[in-house]
Amino acid sequence: MSETRSDGELLRAIAVDADRRAFEELYRRYAPWLRARLRGRCADPGVVDDVVQETFLAVWRGKARYREDEGAADAAGWLWRIGSRRLVDTLRGDGARGRLRQALARLRHRDEVSAEERVLAGVEHGDLAGALVRLSPELRAVLQATVIDGLTTREAAVLLGIPPGTVKTRAMRARKQLREALA
Repeated sequence: MSETRSDGELLRAIAVDADRRAFEELYRRYAPWLRARLRGRCADPGVVDDVVQETFLAVWRGKARYREDEGAADAAGWLWRIGSRRLVDTLRGDGARGRLRQALARLRHRDEVSAEERVLAGVEHGDLAGALVRLSPELRAVLQATVIDGLTTREAAVLLGIPPGTVKTRAMRARKQLREALA
């Protein structure tokens, strides 16, 4: 019976020793989770599978470097950052029509529409849409990561490359500005 290694130990073994077993264990641990998270942003399972593979290939080939000071608890956020950026790059390659097709496919394939989608669909040209557009890109990015994507503060911090305290402050400022704009 083998001892379960921490995420940090696995990542070090992959980076330093090109340890295939460590890589396989990391893949088994995180690929299903990453696939499920990416499906929330892209309805095409083929695109999602490709992005998951590209994410782990970047880890294996050393193109994505895990920083020791991030700590083992942030491995999921680190993988999410790589995967979400690769998905964005893939969807940008499709152009605006491809992104629209993805959004429509996601809505069509769901049995139940999320609360966020109901709100956003109901106010497409209303006050909330305008208030969101008027937020600074930094505040919108924090709302996207924490509200739409459902990331924790730590995960959002890793994804956005900012400290967790900054995520909390920006989220608070964004909520305040939205309340004022909608009052």
